[in-house]
Amino acid sequence: MLPRVLGGRRGGALPLRPPARAAADQTPPDLARERSKAVTSFYHQPAIDIAAEKPSVRLTPTTMLYSGRSQDGSHILKSARYLQQELPVRIAHRIKGFRSLPFIIGCNPTILHVHELYIRAFQKLSDFPPIQARGDEASYCSLLRQLLEDHKDVVTLLAEGLRECRRHIQDERLLRPFLDKTLTSRLGMRMLAAHHLALHEDKPDFVGIICTRLSPKKLIEKWVDFARRLCEHQYGNAPRVRINGHVAARFPFIPLPLDYVLPELLKNAMRATMESHLDTPYNVPDIVVTIANNDIDLVIRISDRGGGIPHDLLDKVTEYHFSTAEASAQDPRLGGPFRNLLDLSNSGQACPMHGFGFGLPTSRAYAEYLGGSLCLQSLQGVGTDVYLRLRHIDGKGESFRI
Repeated sequence: MLPRVLGGRRGGALPLRPPARAAADQTPPDLARERSKAVTSFYHQPAIDIAAEKPSVRLTPTTMLYSGRSQDGSHILKSARYLQQELPVRIAHRIKGFRSLPFIIGCNPTILHVHELYIRAFQKLSDFPPIQARGDEASYCSLLRQLLEDHKDVVTLLAEGLRECRRHIQDERLLRPFLDKTLTSRLGMRMLAAHHLALHEDKPDFVGIICTRLSPKKLIEKWVDFARRLCEHQYGNAPRVRINGHVAARFPFIPLPLDYVLPELLKNAMRATMESHLDTPYNVPDIVVTIANNDIDLVIRISDRGGGIPHDLLDKVTEYHFSTAEASAQDPRLGGPFRNLLDLSNSGQACPMHGFGFGLPTSRAYAEYLGGSLCLQSLQGVGTDVYLRLRHIDGKGESFRI
């Protein structure tokens, strides 16, 4: 349970509706009543409490890889039955996390809306009948697609809600455990759901969402092109990017987390480079990406000449920032106008990584969830090196679990 942030009640149950004034100011009365009814209806469900006490059963990518094929197609039903048991448990854990938020944060209408999304998802998944045949599984896939769509804006909504509560938050670090757990749990659930849906596809070099011959160089090139287009849109030019190191490496890996993290890191490097060379926007230094592949992990280093991160901000850039808007103007990595350019992308994978000072801390949380790390080394006055380290799914070390 999180420490006290503001005087008054904390933790325990959230209110069943926002304070009347907030609801009147921010939510139409009919919608407020409907939402209040939804929360009241499901909030005290014993099923949520029971599920929240069950442990989560996390899978290694290797298990997912080798159970992702079968001669008779039985792996599809087995995967669906696993999800039917597992997803309600994980969602119940997150509902418990929302219940433990400080009272003043939990009753914010935007945070409450996200809380309700989880409650409704739990209800829909729990009410789904046992999966016995292919027809049941097809209906379950439709439900998964609906829930993935319903929850696609959760990161943005959380950030907005916390910004609305910022005057009540004296120390943003108190919310880091809640945000780390909520965001990484969301990533895990989306990966599992996307994997099951992808098992129906016959895509070369893929088993579900696992690429059996991933080329980190090609993946980096894809996101370099994306980030350069955004940068050119904002600044009229973009730094060139050189890729070196183990450029020919190929290995089994899940590209999905990299599809979240790489555009964020590249975007930050490009913005820092352009904003530190505003006098010479058409003569800016290159960004260098180095790939290091070994039998335990993959390391990607992104080196820019964007002036580095000031000493007083270096420890803050991997923390969540939703109350210090002034800091955004001091350092590009804390937010600012460039964050909104990711809206231009049609990629649902990249969109959750934008804005509100959530990009780098979310990337850090994802890297740690996947058994790795995200570290920054700043040469103040010169530039910044970012080291993304991710554990191999079939390496000598112990694999991470999803």
